[in-house]
Amino acid sequence: MPEVKVRKIRTGVEDIFHEGGPVAEKPYRRGFIVTVIENPFAGRYEEDIQPFMEDLKPLGKQMAGDLIAAMGVVPSGIEGYGKGAIIGEAGEVEHGALWHAPGGYSMREHVPNSTAIVPSTKKVGGPGTRLDVPVTHVAASYVRSHFDAIEVAVEDAPRADEMAVILVMTTGARVHNRAGGLPAGDIKGEDGLR
Repeated sequence: MPEVKVRKIRTGVEDIFHEGGPVAEKPYRRGFIVTVIENPFAGRYEEDIQPFMEDLKPLGKQMAGDLIAAMGVVPSGIEGYGKGAIIGEAGEVEHGALWHAPGGYSMREHVPNSTAIVPSTKKVGGPGTRLDVPVTHVAASYVRSHFDAIEVAVEDAPRADEMAVILVMTTGARVHNRAGGLPAGDIKGEDGLR
């Protein structure tokens, strides 16, 4: 397979202090990293695309480490995660599915006790396409307080022959969560669900 060709990387971090209610003692931090790469399958149908997942693994590991560093927390401080991909118009949505394993396992390698499935989304679109990347708790998918989504876009990407691969992370529950469900403190951590 061809090597992964990176055109640009964008990283963003935000702190949320309140949503109209009391100011949080510790702000809720959300971050994303998006890497725009060449899509080696753009413009044609290729039957065997799975080997490209192996090529993407080093990129996933680098992105996960860089995002944790940008967020200014230790890996154990990450409580939520998600991944996504935007595929340029000369590609197909299946090319974005190649990011599932490299994106998900890279975060799990960095974040301790991350047993929950990493939620994901993908779509085909042109430059400036926005993607809402879902977030769940790293240890248990049923922890409602950590359900979120982070909107990601790059003004000039993806071009038709590119794909933008995305990782997102958070440091805790939504700032004013009060929708009930399994509290993070009650996670058993046996199956990634509860």
